[in-house]
Amino acid sequence: MPEQRAQRARPAAKSASKSASGSASRSATKSASKTSSKTADRSGSTSASATASKGPEEAARRASRSLTRLIGHEAEGVSAVRRAEKGWRVHVDVLEVPRIPDTTSLLATYEVELDSKGHLAQYRRIRRYRRGASDD
Repeated sequence: MPEQRAQRARPAAKSASKSASGSASRSATKSASKTSSKTADRSGSTSASATASKGPEEAARRASRSLTRLIGHEAEGVSAVRRAEKGWRVHVDVLEVPRIPDTTSLLATYEVELDSKGHLAQYRRIRRYRRGASDD
């Protein structure tokens, strides 16, 4: 009987050591990512002015994230990016009403304007449509 208890305790000890090593590697990964983000902050690559000069990819990313946080609907993608007088104008496609089947879901296109620093200046919904609908 005591032998059985000892055998049962051994696998638990092994899994505990595995989880401890897993958490150690996760914490090492977290600290490495924190270190790299601090390095990026010091180099200035994540500053707003550097972001504005990075181009349309970063403008699209920022517009999608800002709009998602603001309206609470998940961005599906970006359908247009163009340079504006002072910043960027981005068209972000958003899933507004998910439905089954997916082809009947309602989506919307929002026009998002970013200022020269990459911050959201304004937005407006310019189109609402069913996922399965085509432009005519």
